[in-house]
Amino acid sequence: MAIPENAEQKIDLYLSKLRRRLAGVNPQIIREIADELRGHILDKIAAAGEVTPAAVDATLARLGDPEALADEYLTDNLLARATASRSPLRILHSLLRWASLSLAGFLVLTASVMGYFLGIVFVLVAVLRPFHPQTAGLWLLPGTAGDPEFSLRLGFGTVPAAGRDLLGWWIIPVGLIGGCGVVTLTTRLAIACAQRYRRSRVPARG
Repeated sequence: MAIPENAEQKIDLYLSKLRRRLAGVNPQIIREIADELRGHILDKIAAAGEVTPAAVDATLARLGDPEALADEYLTDNLLARATASRSPLRILHSLLRWASLSLAGFLVLTASVMGYFLGIVFVLVAVLRPFHPQTAGLWLLPGTAGDPEFSLRLGFGTVPAAGRDLLGWWIIPVGLIGGCGVVTLTTRLAIACAQRYRRSRVPARG
């Protein structure tokens, strides 16, 4: 497909801005992204009919700001690496970037932080039980409004006299298995959300 020189310049300028935003990414990946995006732009222009600067402008406008699009590619790259590694730290790092782009990312990040925190607390309670046998565990405590409340205690400080240790030494297997299970489930849910986001975004744009 023949492209007028001024239309070609518009595409090159758009892609150059995107490349600058991707600085620091593997050069081969940048080339692949730029080539893929150029093909996507040309396909959209061809589908619209005659290749004109106006058609190029309309196609680029639908793609959006090149720097914002580059941020989506960067997020996609981080999510892909985190998904492959299944490392909670990498997952949280990639979710933090996703959260800066959308409300969905913020919600997934918040849920993941809560899940990992709960899982780690369960494991810590189980590990600390032998060192604090009288206070570490899952306790039922009298609430301020008269309603009882549950409390996972690491063993530091004292337990109210009316408190009741619900699991005793069973907190060790329950804490270890439950904590690891919560961390695993949180990881799987975060990965599933990331994969769904990746399928819906880059490079599928109208």
